[in-house]
Amino acid sequence: MRFPLFLGTAVRLFAVAAFILVGAATGFAQDAAQPAPAPAPAPPPPPPETVLGSINGQPITQADLELALGDLDQQFSRLPMEQRRAAAMSAIIEIRLLAAKAVADGLDKTPEFQRRIEFLRERTLHSAVVEANVAGKITEAEVRARYDQEVANTPPVNEIHARHILVKSKEEAVDIIKQLDGGAKFEDIAKAKSSDGSAAQGGDLGWFGPGQMVPEFEKAVFALEVGAYTKEPVQTQFGWHVIKVEDKRTQQPPAFDKVKDQVRSVLLREKYFALVKSVRAGAKVEIDDPELKKGVEQVEKSQ
Repeated sequence: MRFPLFLGTAVRLFAVAAFILVGAATGFAQDAAQPAPAPAPAPPPPPPETVLGSINGQPITQADLELALGDLDQQFSRLPMEQRRAAAMSAIIEIRLLAAKAVADGLDKTPEFQRRIEFLRERTLHSAVVEANVAGKITEAEVRARYDQEVANTPPVNEIHARHILVKSKEEAVDIIKQLDGGAKFEDIAKAKSSDGSAAQGGDLGWFGPGQMVPEFEKAVFALEVGAYTKEPVQTQFGWHVIKVEDKRTQQPPAFDKVKDQVRSVLLREKYFALVKSVRAGAKVEIDDPELKKGVEQVEKSQ
């Protein structure tokens, strides 16, 4: 799957790392026997236009700070808000000072810089149009409807609760089947003779569905009725098995709350590429390099 650029990348703020480490060390120094007091509720942020400071006379506003907070790495997301704000402010100071030096040195006039600025501008506009026309228009009701549709279109799948006894030779497996035919308890034989890690649990493999076992084992176990065991040993790459089915049930779909973010991502991807396709239909796109053109066509077919 190719992810669109609007997902973005986080800005890595190396100079802030020392600040974070100091904060972490302070936390570890607290007496572990003393329970931490409940955190006080965070005050509401000031209005975006609030001036928080300045650099060489240029104001730093709350809006600037919020923008920097959004670009902090995920590693900062668990910090208390005051530490995050301080890290963001430190980053703004460093960025603005070094940006001013870059301008003084004429680095903003180089062709490479101009290309990068134009690319960043276009990527930001790309994100804005995706947010306005795709992400911002996906509703909870639409996500739920798509979930219900997928559940309705998915054929029921049987799950099986089974046990097995794994031995090295066919002769051992045949002897075990004879013992079962004579009334021996499956769990007792599994604990005594199985070489599998499930032996201690009486060979219990728990619940599983299609595709979770090797083909030979799956074919044999799904052919059994509840309470039955294999009358012939089953050979796989692991050895020889005697298998018993304890129960069967229909696999239940995952709860909506557990998969709604995945469903939203599916809708987002579909709507994003539909938007790209509609816009591209009215554009004249030419790729002169034959190999590059072929590669792009293959990528677009996979979308």
